[in-house]
Amino acid sequence: MRYIAIYSLLLITFVACSSENEDSNENGRRQAPVPTVEAVTAQFGSLPLEERLSGSVKAKNQSEIFPEIGAPVMQVLVNNGDRVTRGQHLIRLRDIEAAEQLNQAEANLRIANAQVEQAQARLNQQENQLRRISQLAERNLQSQAELEELQAEVMAARASYNLSVAQEAQAQSVVEERRNTLNKMVIKAPISGIVGERNAEIGQFVTTGTRVFTIGDLSSMKVEVSLTEGMLSRIREGMRVQLTTPIQQDTVMFANVTRISPFLNPVSHTATAEIEINNDGGLLRPGMYVSADIFYGDSDQATLVPNNAIYRHPREGFEGIFITPSLNQELNFASDDDGQTPQIVGPTAVEFRRIEIVARGREVTAVRGIEPQTHIVTLGHNLLVDGGNMTRVKMVEWDHILNLQQMQSRDLIKIIQQRNSQQTGL
Repeated sequence: MRYIAIYSLLLITFVACSSENEDSNENGRRQAPVPTVEAVTAQFGSLPLEERLSGSVKAKNQSEIFPEIGAPVMQVLVNNGDRVTRGQHLIRLRDIEAAEQLNQAEANLRIANAQVEQAQARLNQQENQLRRISQLAERNLQSQAELEELQAEVMAARASYNLSVAQEAQAQSVVEERRNTLNKMVIKAPISGIVGERNAEIGQFVTTGTRVFTIGDLSSMKVEVSLTEGMLSRIREGMRVQLTTPIQQDTVMFANVTRISPFLNPVSHTATAEIEINNDGGLLRPGMYVSADIFYGDSDQATLVPNNAIYRHPREGFEGIFITPSLNQELNFASDDDGQTPQIVGPTAVEFRRIEIVARGREVTAVRGIEPQTHIVTLGHNLLVDGGNMTRVKMVEWDHILNLQQMQSRDLIKIIQQRNSQQTGL
């Protein structure tokens, strides 16, 4: 709550001059200063229940490209940010050795083809001779021994032919393998999309473990978040999600939980949920971290207060809220020149009341213990701890205090400096 302390300092600086004059009695003696605080009116309703998670962004169909073979890079055909289509050439590797091996394999295949033809011719010759000898043997014009010898020669010729056919198939397989290796020397895009994360330069030796590019469709993104076992009992597919980025917190994107993995990580005991969202404006980039607020229901009806209205009292030791119970009955708020912002009024009574938290959101908390429409202090709690039971009040709008809760410390310091400059110039 660092920004609360800084803004409290700003509030003290802003009201110091007027307080000094008003805190003097008629005899000119200074009384104990009455602190000035900011307050809003508590509302009534239910609070959206949400889980804020950090998610990592990936492109749709995001794919990391790795070579299928190790070789030096001869040519890089695309650069980061280029749009490519499926099958487009990305990188050429040195293919001299692969091409030579293919030529040798094709030559061996031609030899194997010739050997098959030779074995086929020999087999045909032996089979023709066997038919003639068999006809002569049937008329007892050829001895049985010569017939059996020729039958053995035919069997040997057939075996030689089968061996040649097998060697031909082996040579053909080697050719296909060498041709496939040569094709791997050209790295192609497996999908259509935008290339990025280039990690290849001419002359670099890449291996199968070298990621040379990442490709993805940037028009659609996927945010991955981790859900604990407890979250899985209340978060379901289809629930509404609000996404914000650290550098563009004012820009809010809406989506839904697309899918939830049914398997838990055995180490972290978490499941991965995916949130798909269109990226037409190009606000999301792969690798970016975003905040994902998953809304899974509403709290019970209760009094709603800004988060910074809740204060842990250093003496009481519990959380509560400073209220001004009789403010409406005692005071009528006057407006400034624009007719909207009430000026500082009081003094009025203030008391610290214990609360029970029903549900806590990023900016608003549902509580029990105070009634709706009660005026509650949102800034200046530390001024009331030892400041007695009286205070001056500046009523502000809810939008003002909610915007303040979103401000960073550097923004508040800038406001203080501007206030100091204005007072110096007076």
